Amino acid sequence: MQGAEFLACCWQSMFLRCHQRLKDGKEHRYYSIEESRRLQSGKVVQRRVLYLGEINDSQQAAWRRTLEVFDEGQQRPATLSLFPEDRPVPSDALDSIQVKLSEMQLRRARPYGNCWLGCELWRQLELDWFWEQKLPRGRERVSWAQVLELLVVNRLIAPGSEFHLHREWFDHSAMDILLGADFAVAEKDRLYRCLDRVLEHKQDLFEHLQQRWKNLFDVSFDVLLYDLTSTYVEGEAELNPKAKRGYSRDGRPDCKQVIVALVITPEGFPLAYEVMAGNTSDKTTLRGFLEKIESLYGKARRVWLMDRGIPTEAILQEMRDPSREMFYLVGTPKGRVTKYEKHWLELPWTKVRDSVEVKLFSQDGELYVLAKSEGRRAKEIAIRRKKLARLLRKLRVMRRSCPKRDPLLMRVGAAKTEAGRAFGFVKINLPKAGQEVTCETFTFTLDKARLQEAERRTGITCCAPTWSQKIRPCCGTATCS
Repeated sequence: MQGAEFLACCWQSMFLRCHQRLKDGKEHRYYSIEESRRLQSGKVVQRRVLYLGEINDSQQAAWRRTLEVFDEGQQRPATLSLFPEDRPVPSDALDSIQVKLSEMQLRRARPYGNCWLGCELWRQLELDWFWEQKLPRGRERVSWAQVLELLVVNRLIAPGSEFHLHREWFDHSAMDILLGADFAVAEKDRLYRCLDRVLEHKQDLFEHLQQRWKNLFDVSFDVLLYDLTSTYVEGEAELNPKAKRGYSRDGRPDCKQVIVALVITPEGFPLAYEVMAGNTSDKTTLRGFLEKIESLYGKARRVWLMDRGIPTEAILQEMRDPSREMFYLVGTPKGRVTKYEKHWLELPWTKVRDSVEVKLFSQDGELYVLAKSEGRRAKEIAIRRKKLARLLRKLRVMRRSCPKRDPLLMRVGAAKTEAGRAFGFVKINLPKAGQEVTCETFTFTLDKARLQEAERRTGITCCAPTWSQKIRPCCGTATCS
């Protein structure tokens, strides 16, 4: 922000504080902007907002702080050097002024750079031109394109609700200067109505951004990542027909939710998304996205990366069709890994990175890749052993401090929830109804055989890409794959 505008944009109880310090036999003074806030108890506390450093106390040109102001007479900006009122101005200082630092105030300080960057990205993506075509200016006081730009910049800088943008964020940002609009652009009802107007242009927006992304970075969309997530809503959501109860990834099965499916590139650029009912099964969503991506961007040699719970065997069979030129990389079901376990044992490990080794195995037109990461293995084993040690300590304490069976069962249930999957590696014998909790009635042991088997498999993952027959690796080695 320019100096004159910075000094003019002041807000409540902020002041400039001077800090004196002796260094190398010389006195130095440093300045900071402080804010006074009154607590509910009536006490006033101070918070440092901005540290300015030393302002011309060393009398060297390299330390001089400058201020850019607008000369109304000359109608052009000018740069002035600032000096405290009790210090003489050096003879070699041109265009300098002395200021009374004790009387300076800061009012309505607002960040400018992040808002400017958001608006610049908006222009670089040519979204200003795009939305002027889709949302032409009518009789509205503020154009819908400006309202949408405000919403997008807010999501980029400080994601929040439209109500928070209306009540707080707009007043604390520099968007009014950048948009050339007053508070009317952030009216609450206007923000909500703008979202309704945007929805019908969703597909055109994806096509525009895809083309702009391709022109800017010359990227190709040959590798796509597909995944789903859920987001829950508070209340009954009676006006939202898609809000249903289903498998909650947020751990809130008591709330209604919606499913969000997203297709993105490895760089994080979204190509398509869809909001579906909260009780939608993951396995029923993939076919529609495959058809949508092919209709929008044509049939090309694309590789889809997915979790193993998303595609069904029928959909994978469709993707193997040579005419579609479609390939995938998906996690292998555990049952199939166990089925081919003897084949894995006979194959040698091939090192592809410092801590990563792989095995390749071709079966029924698919290439299975078994990967082992020593770093991931060590991390997962350490986490599991830490949970087991904590669980065993709690069980020992329970045996000493819980004489009754019912409190013991409650505490064991809480320990099971905290331990998670590690609880399955401990064999527990609980006392029967009416029995006291003793060392004979309440016993527990570590299942070492099961733990060793789990640690043997830890850090090893298996996936099945469909390119063994349709697209062969450059040399068929693990390094190329």
